[in-house]
Amino acid sequence: MKLIFEKGAPGQRLSLLPPCDVPEVSLSQPRTDPLDLPHVSETELTRHYTALAKRVHGVNDGFYPLGSCTMKYNPKINEDMAALPGFAQVHPLQPAETAQGCLEVYAEAEKLLCEITGMDGMTFQPAAGAHGEFTGLLLIKAYHTHRQDTARTKIIVPDSAHGTNPASAVMAGYTVVNIPSGADGCVDVEALRAAVGPDTAGLMLTNPNTVGIFDKNILEITKIVHEAGGLCYYDGANLNAVMGVVRPGDMGFDVIHLNLHKTFSTPHGGGGPGSGAVGCKAILKPFLPGPMVEARDGGWQLVQPEHSIGRVKSFYGNFTVVVKALTYILTLGRTGIPEAAKNAVLNANYMMKRLSEKYAMAYSGPCMHEFVMTLEDLHHETGISAMDIAKGLLDHGIHPPTMYFPLIVHEALMIEPTETESQETMDEVCSVFLELWELAHTNPQALHDAPTKTPVRRLDEVGAARNPVLRYTKK
Repeated sequence: MKLIFEKGAPGQRLSLLPPCDVPEVSLSQPRTDPLDLPHVSETELTRHYTALAKRVHGVNDGFYPLGSCTMKYNPKINEDMAALPGFAQVHPLQPAETAQGCLEVYAEAEKLLCEITGMDGMTFQPAAGAHGEFTGLLLIKAYHTHRQDTARTKIIVPDSAHGTNPASAVMAGYTVVNIPSGADGCVDVEALRAAVGPDTAGLMLTNPNTVGIFDKNILEITKIVHEAGGLCYYDGANLNAVMGVVRPGDMGFDVIHLNLHKTFSTPHGGGGPGSGAVGCKAILKPFLPGPMVEARDGGWQLVQPEHSIGRVKSFYGNFTVVVKALTYILTLGRTGIPEAAKNAVLNANYMMKRLSEKYAMAYSGPCMHEFVMTLEDLHHETGISAMDIAKGLLDHGIHPPTMYFPLIVHEALMIEPTETESQETMDEVCSVFLELWELAHTNPQALHDAPTKTPVRRLDEVGAARNPVLRYTKK
């Protein structure tokens, strides 16, 4: 497929911008060279982007079991609410008294999300999950610094954690202490007990964890960290499995980030932007990024927390993402939120049971919202890797699950069907997986050649990684 710059011809043009209705201002240092824009007609432009759109695969196109990412269907009512003129046309610089409805959205979303998570305060400034992690760690750091407990320089991270966890800890100025998982996929409690001490600032943990298991020792884990003087951070990437059923705050966590673009059904990935809202217990609330929305003098006002760490993003975060998340929560309500979580767990266990007929599971069930298969034995027997199975799925219109993660599982495929998939869809997908397993034994070359039906065939991924082409150069 040609790039837009490779289409058209000199002199071709289109006009999509309306006439300027404000005074023109000349720059003091204008460009000396004309803008290097493609010369295409409106027909060519629309055809080009329509062709690109046809190559995009999302939850509206087919099954999207990207483990640990919760690629659930986004109800269209969310988009309708975010498109209301009072929300879509608000400006962040307008006075607070002229945006009372928008501030009430923040206040209501904070109240409901704090109720769901067991927290006391929440900021919506962070733009995404990893940004939320960083913000949460800054809160932990501010807390210890305020108490002049500056010897706490280490963050404990299990080996099954998301890769962004240790990266966020390092960015916040901490040293990362990695602890192993046990044979059951949960935190090795004795290793944790040995790792904590007067230099422990906190623990970062996902529960259910990345292999889809709810840690049975979670109360003991948070108690160990608290007794050592540290705080507990909850990575909310997997909250979809337990929302409305159990609260991280009740597990002993002090701070949490939520992926509103995952758990609460606002667009994910290319459909973004995202939101990594951060909630915390009362001890950390004075340090939250400001401003925060509070009810004062009969209205809503923006107030700076007493010991705020300052802004972590311009203005107040991605506002319409919060509108969509609030719409989702109000639509499902008190009974629908836990029902969605339970259905996510049910779907994952259904697929896990069906696929275990042929595929080896990394950990025995039951699982929570996702499960991890290990194709290590299949690879030894047939030469077919997790990558080959993933490529084979593409020929069936199925987006591959997460591959080779977590790193503690060899030849891993991590599957999360979410609650929005029907039994009929899951049966079809399981049939494809089982068909590919048979193909691995009868005609492995077919999987080595896959995909054969996609616009782009199998790429030289090693070459792309070592010699990336990051900039288009005209020939």
